[in-house]
Amino acid sequence: MSRRGRHPRPSPVAYWRNWYHSTVAFMGRTRIAAGNHWIKLRRLDSCCGNYGQPGC
Repeated sequence: MSRRGRHPRPSPVAYWRNWYHSTVAFMGRTRIAAGNHWIKLRRLDSCCGNYGQPGC
């Protein structure tokens, strides 16, 4: 469970699957992943809510 208990913790396999199966260019994936990590840090949660995107 996440810190606040809202979302279950995503698996590392799902993280890498979202990264490699994305059709966005590498720099775009990096930007999206950084944004999603920022959302997770800001909310103190284990999920950003953008399911299927890199970094989530």
